[in-house]
Amino acid sequence: MSIIANKKAFHDYFIEEQFEAGIVLAGWEVKAIRAGRANIKESYVVIRDGEMFIFGMHITPLLAASTHVSPDPTRTRKLLLHAKEISKLIGKVERAGYTLLPIDLHYTRGRIKAAIGLAKGKKMHDKRDAEKERDWEREKQRLIRVKV
Repeated sequence: MSIIANKKAFHDYFIEEQFEAGIVLAGWEVKAIRAGRANIKESYVVIRDGEMFIFGMHITPLLAASTHVSPDPTRTRKLLLHAKEISKLIGKVERAGYTLLPIDLHYTRGRIKAAIGLAKGKKMHDKRDAEKERDWEREKQRLIRVKV
């Protein structure tokens, strides 16, 4: 069940592979995400020293957050993957044109997980082609509905 999706990632990039990663979160962050107060549109994933981190993920704290905690909405959060998966991603990201993006946040057995996509950037003409294809599919469905 998806909590937040990054639709912009599919518009701007070709997603070649997807991985599921756990996220190290504080208690107030879990509550805020469950309330739907997270944003991953401008976020990206970086690999440093064999560990993965998500930058730019914004989680707006709830008003009822604890008084002894000073929430930082855009702090860097660690992602949890197996070492074999991280080493595989390091090899692919070091090649030209590849990047790692969060695609969505979802629940898996009650835990909040992030779907991470190995992506290659789209050129402007690729975006236009995708838009034309999407418009044509929509028009095809309208024509089929009208005839039936």
